[in-house]
Amino acid sequence: MGDGPGQESGERTADAPSGTPSAEQLLLGGEPRYTRVQCAERAGVGVERAGALWRSLGFATPGDDEIVFTDADVDALRAVAGLRNAGVGDVGVELSLTRAMGQAMARLTEWQVGMLRELVVADADAADREVTTESGLAAAAALIPGVERLQRYVWRRHLLAASNRMVASGTGPGETAPLAVGFADVAGFTSLSRGLAEARLDEFLEAFEASASSVVIEHGGRVIKNIGDEIMFTADSARDAADIGLGLAERISALDGRPDLHVGLAYGPVLHRLGDVYGTVVNLASRLTALAQPGTVLVDRELAAAIGDEPGFRVKRLRRVSVRGFSHLQPWLLRRGEGEEMHTSAE
Repeated sequence: MGDGPGQESGERTADAPSGTPSAEQLLLGGEPRYTRVQCAERAGVGVERAGALWRSLGFATPGDDEIVFTDADVDALRAVAGLRNAGVGDVGVELSLTRAMGQAMARLTEWQVGMLRELVVADADAADREVTTESGLAAAAALIPGVERLQRYVWRRHLLAASNRMVASGTGPGETAPLAVGFADVAGFTSLSRGLAEARLDEFLEAFEASASSVVIEHGGRVIKNIGDEIMFTADSARDAADIGLGLAERISALDGRPDLHVGLAYGPVLHRLGDVYGTVVNLASRLTALAQPGTVLVDRELAAAIGDEPGFRVKRLRRVSVRGFSHLQPWLLRRGEGEEMHTSAE
């Protein structure tokens, strides 16, 4: 890092139209004024530490003489440094926190910018569908305050829900706890996607994600992530997981023109980290999903045993198989009904 020339806060970026605030003014409250060294020095943070935090947030390191940082960047760097200086975690926690926030916000903002562009195009004259800097910034200025309030509210609500789950489970970050993990992916998605135009594919994925997320949440589960045609979720109990798995298979199949799902569930100790889950149970659920026939739900031995006495479910033992990471894997077919089928000719 090296020092660079300063810039007055009243300057505009070169491409901002006269009378229109620049993107930096609108989103960060002021124009770029500092190089990376100047930003770190003003925040009272070491240059190397500041660079590591910047990269962990998902941003490329600027050149030594590039003036890209604002007073908001200085304040944010001070805030992060303040957490660690107050004894909240070490450098590993600091980087994990900023990396997790950066990744989550990057995905969210990509979607928001795309949505903003669609709104601007929809409002443009039919003869001029081009999104200009001025029209984009004007739309952003109108929308951002409300979106920012909503994001703050949703964050606080999820913070409360996550705290309640942690208290109920009696475990903390980095500790394992019994949990049901499930995956559901669309059967034949590769062939399906080749036959759809981009707009129709986007509509399909939106409908799938909305329907699948609704089923998970209705039955007390939590969506971990959506990856294209696949959704990953967790549930605190085997019964909730079974309801989610069967609900997904039934709900998605019932949608007009929607293909069936492959669904796999497993139950056991799971490691929580940065909002995601890891461990053998996760891998097992993924393998069972790949084994499941379209429209069916496969579960592991632990989950089958946990719901053996639950009314409304029936499990059928299938032939053992060997898959990557699991030799002699014992899958069970989950259905609605009464009683447990412990024997089958496939055994």
